[in-house]
Amino acid sequence: MTYRMILNETSYFGAGSIKHLIDEVKKRHFKKALVVTDKDLIKFKVATKVTDLLDKAGFQYEIYDEVIPNPSIAVVKKGVEVFKKSGADYLIAIGGGSPQDTAKAIGIIINNPEHADVRSLEGAIQTKHPSVPIIAIPTTAGTAAEVTINYVITDEEKKRKFVCVDPHDIPIVAIIDSEMMASMPPKLKAATGVDALTHAIEGYITKGAWELSDMMHLKAIEVISRALRSSVKGEAKGAEDMALGQYIAGMGFSNVGLGLVHGMAHPLGAFYGTPHGVANAVLLPHIMAYNAEFTGDRFRDIAKAMGVKNTEKMSIEEARTAAVEAVKALNKDVGIPPTLREIGVVESDIPELAKAALADVCTGGNPRDTNLKEIEALYRSIY
Repeated sequence: MTYRMILNETSYFGAGSIKHLIDEVKKRHFKKALVVTDKDLIKFKVATKVTDLLDKAGFQYEIYDEVIPNPSIAVVKKGVEVFKKSGADYLIAIGGGSPQDTAKAIGIIINNPEHADVRSLEGAIQTKHPSVPIIAIPTTAGTAAEVTINYVITDEEKKRKFVCVDPHDIPIVAIIDSEMMASMPPKLKAATGVDALTHAIEGYITKGAWELSDMMHLKAIEVISRALRSSVKGEAKGAEDMALGQYIAGMGFSNVGLGLVHGMAHPLGAFYGTPHGVANAVLLPHIMAYNAEFTGDRFRDIAKAMGVKNTEKMSIEEARTAAVEAVKALNKDVGIPPTLREIGVVESDIPELAKAALADVCTGGNPRDTNLKEIEALYRSIY
């Protein structure tokens, strides 16, 4: 059996680490950046923390700020045209998963024009050429898009999200600065934080898991579980720990895959624009319970990593229950809604949601093989 790990060429961590951006631009002899972000990050002057550095250093850039949550094919296509006209030779992605994913799609298409049809990027593919160089600067602690080889685009016409998996899309530099995440409101911290926990838990139990990824995922579960509550409260140490924990989770799952939580979450984003972190957070404990008997003793490890005491004395059934209950308790403490009804899911849509979830590329990694009937029943049980 052969395993593969793909990570960023260079990453920086810690409060204030954004200062290293200028050194990276200089040593790579980049000439002009296209800054990919969204209007809120411009409005609230989060992106300004980056552009001020570029201005001070005298570096050229142009801004593309039309990224939306759950970025669409149209957003990507417009970004490609903006890049072509700008004369840029690299991308700076500032934001959560949406700007990061948009930048990846732009960078891949620019250097692989045969994929101008964005839908052609779906699935696990091997493009001919690496993306335009990307420097990724996350402003949320959750998606870990800055370290993954995955990105997700919404096909609004067909009301579906599709996952693209391509080793050529990974940013060459990631700067994980918790001060760039300081403006996140508590609800966003909670949702993105449980998204990161979902990455770690699904990555630990997915069919592709192995020893190196296990090490990353267990550490990520530990860090996120101890830090998320304090991060949501606005504590600086919690925020810095969350920035690290979500990145560690990304290091793992990017290389081994995910499971049914993501498979069922993606259609919610496509149908209703549900924030991805919220969708994952609502689904996670229920699908953990659905998967439990197909995970061996791994839920015992998850429960221990989440701080549950005396797990070694528990039966396997008790340990599995403890892991699920620990996630439910964390969700409750940070204000995650308990049902799909509360996040705007329409019950009559469930059959179509189930079809989309079954077809999602993430679903194949689930430890328990599933089918349309069971997925539909899961949606209804969480409704």
